[in-house]
Amino acid sequence: MSHVSTAPGASPFQAERSPRDDAPQFVLPLVVRIERNAPPARTDALETAARAVLVLLGDERAQGDGEWAEAVRSWEDARIRKVVRRARGAEWRRAETLPGITVPGGSAQVRVFPPIPLDGWPKDLAKLQVSGTELDDPEPPAAADPAQPVLWLNPELEMSAGKAMARAGHGAQLAWWALSDAERAAWRDAGYALAVRTADPADWARLTGGGLPVVRDAGFTEIAPGSCTVVADHPALR
Repeated sequence: MSHVSTAPGASPFQAERSPRDDAPQFVLPLVVRIERNAPPARTDALETAARAVLVLLGDERAQGDGEWAEAVRSWEDARIRKVVRRARGAEWRRAETLPGITVPGGSAQVRVFPPIPLDGWPKDLAKLQVSGTELDDPEPPAAADPAQPVLWLNPELEMSAGKAMARAGHGAQLAWWALSDAERAAWRDAGYALAVRTADPADWARLTGGGLPVVRDAGFTEIAPGSCTVVADHPALR
């Protein structure tokens, strides 16, 4: 499997049909906790979702002979689908009883689950809503630290928070694949520190053309197939 995706035709996120489409399709479920009276900030939810994907990929259960490893390999052999759903109250408590990892952010909580067949959602996850993940930032996020990985969102695209969370997770995953084992270990030791920001329109062409991992949307929801949605700007890849 290619670890870096910067050109059309080379990515598991590509729009063109490939042998990946003929493999059994799996999906990585992510559930964001959105309590009615205390929703998380949008940027924090995006960053927490991206870190949740990395936490799962770096977990020993997802590697080698781990209990989740076969599911992860099957998922990576097909399209790299992620679906974000929302939960609150009893829904969230039920989700937490299923095998997975809850990743906290500042105001956000995201639970990531091992990949499942596209048509094999557990009952307590299947009935959660995909819509309704509209979130706002109470204040504009601070400028990203250039010494940390930054997932740059396309400034020309409008995405729901749920869609943007999935895209940010894709960007983090592409960066993870592109790193050496030592670089992955360093990122893990740093708690998978990262930022998600919307790129300056004047910088977008430079970012997408600079050889960094680029997420191209498969066009399943919201975004036209082939659209560049995220650039994964990890310092080790510059």
